[in-house]
Amino acid sequence: MALLDIIKIGDPRLRKKSRPIRRFDKQLKKLAEDMVETMRHADGVGLAAPQVGINERLIVVEMPKEGFEDDPQAGKLFVLVNPEIVRTKGKMEPGDEGCLSIPGYIGEVMRYPMVAIKGQDVNGKEVRIKAYDFLARIFQHEIDHLDGVLFIDHIQDPAKLRRIVHDPETDAWREEPAAALLA
Repeated sequence: MALLDIIKIGDPRLRKKSRPIRRFDKQLKKLAEDMVETMRHADGVGLAAPQVGINERLIVVEMPKEGFEDDPQAGKLFVLVNPEIVRTKGKMEPGDEGCLSIPGYIGEVMRYPMVAIKGQDVNGKEVRIKAYDFLARIFQHEIDHLDGVLFIDHIQDPAKLRRIVHDPETDAWREEPAAALLA
């Protein structure tokens, strides 16, 4: 396995719609393994192929166990090829999101509390998942990447986008307004 470079905001590859995957081969399995390793190394909860410069419809998602001990899907790894949201349920809810391709920023985004997803595993077998709450948010975020959409595109109030800054002198984190990123 290998760590992949995560591309950052401003790279035009993040804004392209990804191609469906048709070949389920060793290369696909290797890419999925490398993406999982890269996501975990970066302390992420999800990663989409466009974030590593690959214009294909592949995502990896792993909701943390810590803080979600009561959720049966916490800690479970999902690798989905050609995922699509086939159903949503509930009223959209606000929640903070960040992104490995936009490091140091968080913003409030509206998402559905439940999504039903259809896709395939790396062998081409059909997979169906119902995801709720935080896991539903992660899936919506990652599937957006496959269509060239970033979380900042969903921010309705620029004041809800903040930059997270670490002060090495006090070893404390603070938030600063970051609306300029949306300009």
